[in-house]
Amino acid sequence: MKRKFCVIGLGNFGFHIVSTLYQEGHEVTAIDTDREKIQGIKDICTYAILGDAANKDFLDAQGVREMDAVVVSTGDRSHLSTLITLYLKELKVGRILVKAVNEDHGRILDRVGATDVIYPEKDMAIRIARNISSPNILEYIPLAEEYSLSETSAPKHFLGKTLIDLDLRKTYHLSVIAIKDVLTNQFIPAPPPTYRIKDSDVLIMLGKTNDIDKVLAS
Repeated sequence: MKRKFCVIGLGNFGFHIVSTLYQEGHEVTAIDTDREKIQGIKDICTYAILGDAANKDFLDAQGVREMDAVVVSTGDRSHLSTLITLYLKELKVGRILVKAVNEDHGRILDRVGATDVIYPEKDMAIRIARNISSPNILEYIPLAEEYSLSETSAPKHFLGKTLIDLDLRKTYHLSVIAIKDVLTNQFIPAPPPTYRIKDSDVLIMLGKTNDIDKVLAS
């Protein structure tokens, strides 16, 4: 389904957000005060607008109230992203995703109205560290505090056993929410308890990060 997004600030982070959303078929409005950045992105977005987003009337004129989400990425200018977030909140934008400079900035953003606070370097560093410290994990997505979603190749001690045999929910407080067979490309959401694990399976598990580590190490 085609959706409407706005991205404010066209550094590397904002640029890639715009290009990815546009490639996926969405309507994307890109805003920046730098004319060169606007020229560089005009062919990979729906609307490329040169203007100052730290102006509430300007923001309102760009139709942000009708956007499915607005992404704010103004680099190291924390005061600027904070002010823009406040204006977006006052304009009743439903979802406001803001790139934070640091933890303190993130707390301020949360208080003035950001629905999602993003720490790109921190999140990527955690993901890389988790992936190299736990080789079985193919993908790691942090969720709420202590919880994560992991995509992992089936550990050897899982092979040949059913989900009932493993009893991961009772023993490790984990849920296998989906299984993907890399040989057949079959995807099984909410696999039945009688499903028997094969060496070609990739498991998508939800639970506390420490519990995921435990089950993969056991």
